[in-house]
Amino acid sequence: MNIRNIAIIAHVDHGKTSLVNELLKQGNVFRENQKVDDRVMDNNALERERGITILAKNASFEYKDVKINVIDTPGHADFGGEVERALCMADGVLLLVDSFEGPMPQTRFVLEKAIALGHKIIIVINKIDRPDARIKEVSDEILELLLDLNATNEQLNSPIIYASARLGISSESPTVRGTNLVPLFEKIISYIDEPKTIKGTFKMLVSNTQHSDYLGKMAVGKITSGTLKSGEQIVIVDYNNTKLKTTAKVTGLFEFSGLSQKAVEVVHAGDVAMVALTAPIQIGSTICSPADATPIEFTKISEPSVEMAFMVNDSPFAGKEGKFVTSRNLRERLYREAERDISLRVTDGETTEKFMVAGRGEMHLGILIENMRREGYEFAVSQPKVLYKTIDGHKCEPIDKFVVDVPESAVGAVMEKMGLRKGELLQMTTIGSRNRLEFLIPSRGLFGYKSEFLTDTRGEGVMSSVFHSYEKYKGEISRRFTGSLIAHEAGDSNAYGLYHSEDRGTLFIGAGVPVYEGMVVGENPNGNDLVINVCKRKQLTNMRSSSSDEALRLTPPKIMSLENILEFLADDELMEVTPKNVRIRKKILDKDLRMKANK
Repeated sequence: MNIRNIAIIAHVDHGKTSLVNELLKQGNVFRENQKVDDRVMDNNALERERGITILAKNASFEYKDVKINVIDTPGHADFGGEVERALCMADGVLLLVDSFEGPMPQTRFVLEKAIALGHKIIIVINKIDRPDARIKEVSDEILELLLDLNATNEQLNSPIIYASARLGISSESPTVRGTNLVPLFEKIISYIDEPKTIKGTFKMLVSNTQHSDYLGKMAVGKITSGTLKSGEQIVIVDYNNTKLKTTAKVTGLFEFSGLSQKAVEVVHAGDVAMVALTAPIQIGSTICSPADATPIEFTKISEPSVEMAFMVNDSPFAGKEGKFVTSRNLRERLYREAERDISLRVTDGETTEKFMVAGRGEMHLGILIENMRREGYEFAVSQPKVLYKTIDGHKCEPIDKFVVDVPESAVGAVMEKMGLRKGELLQMTTIGSRNRLEFLIPSRGLFGYKSEFLTDTRGEGVMSSVFHSYEKYKGEISRRFTGSLIAHEAGDSNAYGLYHSEDRGTLFIGAGVPVYEGMVVGENPNGNDLVINVCKRKQLTNMRSSSSDEALRLTPPKIMSLENILEFLADDELMEVTPKNVRIRKKILDKDLRMKANK
């Protein structure tokens, strides 16, 4: 069959989505006069805001009568579950690497999965138009990485294409500047194999699901064998429980055409298709013909390493801003997310109003919280905590490989902070005028470090991390060296109260903000929690008027984003999440009860 199924894998910001844009443009997916947005595949609101890919997506284009199915995968390791299952649909990968930065931790993480599946690799060194490009050195670094990951001889001899996704050019030689992406198209057709199919009845492994308002949940995957027609009866088999079989009817079949789906009457082996069924479907299941209901093995998804408690909001402002506020609403939404995102794990807590949610990292869980907030949910979450394991009788914790690129002037500050957080330096290399440092550090040691890192490097540092292994518990790590400023009473903050609270620390709120007792309104640099009254008003008498004093000049508050709050949270604090606000509060709101609990 004239089909090629390729996945594009890369580290964050190495130009993956820009390359997909150009592949679709030069693959004649768009009309000549059509206005095409940048990052056209990133159609999720959060993806466009943050400039990252969160969900794996499918598209296709044709070149010389060959249909090329493209799978765009996330570049951040927190969304590795999307990558692992997307690779099941591919027969080869484009490994995209920045011409200056070279292979980064996430590159290694995803490439290891592709090598384990035996996929052919086309190396694309991107951004060759950068003035600081290190093309020869980066080529050597990629080869070293392939050797380190025990790649086969064929994978070690993978072809290299030199490209600039932004300019839409590619070439097979680093010294020849291309004019379009034809060299890349030709290499995909000649080097990547046609889909491997087997003779037999219909089988399709479900690697992803999508939802339609008219057809319900639909299964997406690569067809391994046979053909399927609309209206046929099929059997759904779970790989982990082969006794669990469900019979269903096919209500719709779709192929990917450009960025959309095209309804068809029949789908064939080798293609990536979408199937609508009359029965619910799970990722990892196999859709089979009733004649042979044997499931296809599904790739092992890496375990989550970070856990948070999601609970019903019980603050004094509960129910005022949210649309979905009950434990039933919260439970239903979390378990629905766990069905779609198989790298997420949800379990019931010790009470009916609490649920434990485990994911790949702070960003993974932060994106879920932000999505739920925008959908109208109101709830509270606890501080993120790592998941420990007992291995050979020892308490073990997740260790991350942490890589930073920083100016030479910031190396000392980064080394000092890594020492405090139990980081172990692996190597240090100089790249141009910058230094690259690699550490092994407990995952919990990175909680709350991003803000400090940006301050220490004056905003010039670049950091990334990926799970490395479980090792013996490294001992206590101080997560936060500052305390909280806590509101004394309920009311609205005002300029007078805020002005007389400024010398206590950095405030998170301005004037006219509703607060309640126990709500965290600022940060105390001295390290202790301090109760302040931001609602205090000036007492006026007939001897003193409001106009007799000078106007109060307030320092602008430090606005805390959702990610900032997740980094800031202490053990005894919660984040209150509503569609309109994100607040920090103490678990115990009453000051006297809180003091008794601390004692």
